[in-house]
Amino acid sequence: MYDRPTRRELLATIRAFLEGEVMPALEGRRAFHARVAANALGIVERELEHAESQERLALERLGELLDRRGSFEELELELCRRIREGEIGLDSPGLVEHLRATTLAKLAVDQPRYASYRRALEEWPGASGRGVSAEDPGEASE
Repeated sequence: MYDRPTRRELLATIRAFLEGEVMPALEGRRAFHARVAANALGIVERELEHAESQERLALERLGELLDRRGSFEELELELCRRIREGEIGLDSPGLVEHLRATTLAKLAVDQPRYASYRRALEEWPGASGRGVSAEDPGEASE
C-alpha cells in the first residue's frame, strides 16, 4: 500500500548509516550506544521479515498441541496454564517440538549468528522446516 522506500528499506538505510558513518566516528560509551541502536534496528528488520510466518506456524502448532482454536495470545496463555497445572508436560506429544521451534524462531530474529542457535538448527531434525531458517541474515547485526 505504501510507496518506496519501504519500512525495511528505511530501517536498512538507517542501520547502514549508523554502522558506516556514525560508529566509526565515535568512541567509548557513544560508540557502544550506536552499536546497540544498530543491533536494535537489525532485530526490527528481521521481525518485519519473519514475524507473520513464524506466528502463523506457532499458531498451527499450538492448535494441534492444545486441540483447540483461538488467537495466538489465547493459545499461548492456555499452554502456560496447562503446563503450570500439570495437564501437559515434556512427555506430551508435540510440546518439546513446539518449544524448540518457538525458541529457534525467536533466536532467528534476535540472535541469528549465535553459535548455539546455528548448532541447534543442525542437530534438531526438522527445525528449519518449522519456520526457522539457517540462512545467513546478511549484514544483520549480532
